Amino acid sequence: MNPTTYRKLKINHTRNKKQDHTTLMNEVVDKFNYEKCKHEYWQSEEFSLLYGTPLWSQSTPSQKTILNHLYWVAYYSQIVSAEIATIYFNQTSATGIYAHENFRLICDTLDLESAQERSHIHAFRTISKQTELALFGQEIFTYPMRTPFTETMVYADTNFLKTWWKKIQLQYFGLISANNTFLACQYFTVRGIRTLNGKLVQHKLSNFYQKHPDQANAPIPAKVSYYHFMDESFHFNSSTIISHDVIKCLPPPTKFESLVANLGVWGCQKDHFHFSAAMNGIFWYDPALYGKVYQVLRSPIFDLSDRDAKEMMKRCFTQESEGLHRSFLTHQEAMISYQVYVDNLDYLWVKNREMSLMKGSSLERYLEIQKREFGKFTRMKDLSHAETQRRREEVVYYG
Repeated sequence: MNPTTYRKLKINHTRNKKQDHTTLMNEVVDKFNYEKCKHEYWQSEEFSLLYGTPLWSQSTPSQKTILNHLYWVAYYSQIVSAEIATIYFNQTSATGIYAHENFRLICDTLDLESAQERSHIHAFRTISKQTELALFGQEIFTYPMRTPFTETMVYADTNFLKTWWKKIQLQYFGLISANNTFLACQYFTVRGIRTLNGKLVQHKLSNFYQKHPDQANAPIPAKVSYYHFMDESFHFNSSTIISHDVIKCLPPPTKFESLVANLGVWGCQKDHFHFSAAMNGIFWYDPALYGKVYQVLRSPIFDLSDRDAKEMMKRCFTQESEGLHRSFLTHQEAMISYQVYVDNLDYLWVKNREMSLMKGSSLERYLEIQKREFGKFTRMKDLSHAETQRRREEVVYYG
């Protein structure tokens, strides 16, 4: 490793260790009580579930506050999934890197980051679970702890076979990258792209706390967003140094290494192909989210009938809105940032450097998918309600 690269790593590691925000995060999370901050926004209103859609425009002030809280819960539930994977691949990559002389500093950096990720996960899950139990009496966007060998995107365009194949790929990559320094370093190209997406949104989320007129009494979730962003800024620096500088200290990749590296970036493009009218900044596949939104609309908070809930969802997902346009704009901003990030990585295919797959995502395509998939969703709901009604009638008849 050349002296310049080592110095970059040393500065980043030292500053992250010195400014580690996980202690502050742990302290405030232990004090979190939903009742004490349920009447306040936790980030600016544009980062609310289904912001800029017909649901938002027709919601009461208290309902809008809850939609703001649900964005926080849903957003950081996605981050939990990403950070579970990060902890695992930090360790397999460290194994592949540690075999080289003078690479200990990278491993020490990754150890610190993994410890921070565990604190982040604990904070997000603690706040999210308490919030959803207070609102609904059950978890909706929150989910049980999961392994890293699954879809990173919580709401993805997937099925049983795709999920199984993804699991095989992730397990295989973990195995080979633990014994291949180039692939261990290249993992941080993918991690950097994913963290860059988060950085674009989390910077805006953290601003809410930074600009709060009374930071000491700001809502705890806003503080957690800020502390998380500060930690992740150092993680992004690590990804960039390892994937852009450290990797140049290694021999050029073989054809096999180059293939695996490119498949990883192509997979990242697939994960980030879609954008969501419900969640600006998270590239979810909205049809996979229909069931959760339906639960929210049918809950006592909105108290919509089956028919009204489906009609509202139809308007939110199958028609253009301010919220949809904002989400598409975020998607385009992310795609351009990714292009800049990988531009000088000459082992990447042109279609990865140009993010050509992500370029294929459009408003027209989004609406086409929603109209088709929402029709399927409503038909399934209608069948389900018909079956439920039939069973009720049988109970009454046979009483």
